[in-house]
Amino acid sequence: MTKRIAILFAGQGAQTVGMGKDLAEKYPVARDLFAEADGILGRGLSAVTFEGPEAELVKTANCQPALFVHGLACLAALQQEVGELTPHMAAGLSLGEFTAHAAAGTFAFADGLKLVAERGRLMQEACERTTGSMAAMIGGEEGAVRQLAQECDIDVANFNSPGQIVLSGTVEGIDKAVAAAKDKGIRKAAKLNVAGAYHSRLMQSAAEALAPTLAATPMQAARFPVVANVTARPTDDTDAVRQTLAAQVTGSVRWTETIEYLVDVEKVELFIELGPGGVIAGLVKRTRKDTPVLSVADAASVAAAVERLRAA
Repeated sequence: MTKRIAILFAGQGAQTVGMGKDLAEKYPVARDLFAEADGILGRGLSAVTFEGPEAELVKTANCQPALFVHGLACLAALQQEVGELTPHMAAGLSLGEFTAHAAAGTFAFADGLKLVAERGRLMQEACERTTGSMAAMIGGEEGAVRQLAQECDIDVANFNSPGQIVLSGTVEGIDKAVAAAKDKGIRKAAKLNVAGAYHSRLMQSAAEALAPTLAATPMQAARFPVVANVTARPTDDTDAVRQTLAAQVTGSVRWTETIEYLVDVEKVELFIELGPGGVIAGLVKRTRKDTPVLSVADAASVAAAVERLRAA
């Protein structure tokens, strides 16, 4: 296999009840990861992931560790079929950046899971202490969206793909932005069904509280580079990893630039999305449509990816 491959991991919002269940049934490596996660956390995360209810899985404290384990289970199942897969680069959308670092060996599975569980808990607490919301701005110029955010005293949370930018902040500010979007030439503005204002200043308490856990998490040089959300460039040492992972709790996710960097600078020829929903694949296609993406989320998609990789 000679193609330059980047692996990509899903973020919060991609979760679906039942994700990983058939992987755990078919692949012992996946089953062991979910069982290990239950033991580390001291609770039945796998049961919530496999069976729901959805109201429990969507809670930030549950869905973040669930997506972390699921993404690594997808990778483990794929590696069981094709052998050791060493990508050229890795990246992850928001929470997925943590999963990417675990895949790259920046930190061990157990340490990464504890870190992600703490991140989810702290962000859920921040959501409960504030009154925040988010909205997607579709079909607008970046400058106009930035100006709208400034006028409404809210933050730019995600640059997802060309023409898709997400704003985050107080409910009042988001409502104001949605109402004024058309005046800025934005084709469509839609509030998102989220628990709070992620990647905004309203998450500051979570960012500050997470810093000691990041500082205490053992880290080492990654086996392959991981692109940071807040810089859209690889982090090159463990101090930088800690800084960028702390910053992304309140900072903007520069996903469009991340994909552009991977394709245009690093010359990635194939992306492998590891996680549910196909969200990442859709964003890649809207950014660099000619770069193929394999989506791996369950046993059937593992088999399909294996066939494609062996033909590559």
